[in-house]
Amino acid sequence: MIDRRRFGLAGAAVLVAGPARGHVGVQRVPGGRIPIVIAHRGASGERPEHTELAYALAVAQGADFIEPDLVLTRDGHFVCRHENEIGGTTDVAGRAEFAARKATKVIDGEEITGWFTEDFTLAELKTLRCRERLPQLRPGNVAFDGREAIPTFDEVVALAAEEGRRRGRTIGLYPELKHPLHFARAGLAMESRFAARLKAHGFDRRSAPVFVQCFEVTPLKTLRGMVKTPLVQLISNEGGPADLTGVTYAQMATAEGLKAIAAYADGAGPHGSLVVPSDGKALLPPTAFVRRAHAAGLKVHPWTVRRENAFLPTGLRSSERPAEVGDVGALFAALFKAGADGVFTDNPAQGVKARNAFIGGKA
Repeated sequence: MIDRRRFGLAGAAVLVAGPARGHVGVQRVPGGRIPIVIAHRGASGERPEHTELAYALAVAQGADFIEPDLVLTRDGHFVCRHENEIGGTTDVAGRAEFAARKATKVIDGEEITGWFTEDFTLAELKTLRCRERLPQLRPGNVAFDGREAIPTFDEVVALAAEEGRRRGRTIGLYPELKHPLHFARAGLAMESRFAARLKAHGFDRRSAPVFVQCFEVTPLKTLRGMVKTPLVQLISNEGGPADLTGVTYAQMATAEGLKAIAAYADGAGPHGSLVVPSDGKALLPPTAFVRRAHAAGLKVHPWTVRRENAFLPTGLRSSERPAEVGDVGALFAALFKAGADGVFTDNPAQGVKARNAFIGGKA
């Protein structure tokens, strides 16, 4: 039986992976809150995102969960890409046989030109090779371009299970359903398909080592009627859910909004600035977001901590060079101190180090 405490769902003791060797130990802190480290698209700061290389490295670095963003193929398979447009994360633009697939579409109100997963079968996508999305900021990742095919959700489930067996600890999964409204309009409704995959893998239970996340609201409400798997409502710092008219994320982040989320979800995934804001130079005191969410019975998992200067307030940067590493530890520490139950990061090793330092300071 899975220990629900291990996944930030309850309790005072959890298994915590060591950052260097991936060993497992039991640690306790007052109040029992052990933040989890969620590998955002895998260890995407060090390997091309959403590749088996990135997921495996994240596990080796001690991440508690790995995050596969999910989109659909034309024949209804879930594959791991941050967006359904794959021109920037694969070699499709250089593949003459797919030149005619280039298209312009409106997705969540934005016009985008490129190549889209829903226009390819799984077999066709498997002929493509992954590449680094941010080569200017992560030039080291470019060395891994062309090595891997796009993984399916089922393949990532298998990877997590195998890595867990090999390392003697459970590796959680944190899948995100991307653009469900767009896929539904394309005749590829996600909810029933994904519910079937969750059930097939034995994840249709409250204690499953899985959180299912989405920026849209309706898919989560629909899934709540289909599965018992924990669900998380994502909340951006701008705009609103694509599937709802007249609803903003700012409204959803209020005390009343969070209470409404708690009726269908188990957690909230806010943009990190909604928990620890910044004036552009320095981190500011935490907001009331965590307190309000906890009062509503929700876990809080902010996104996304990245170590490059380009993503940090100027006061935490190491230089004026965007690709160099800044004081990311200070941002992790601020989020953990603010009460976050877990943090998404492109850099799991730094996240685990900061989390373990936080635990050590409270033990």
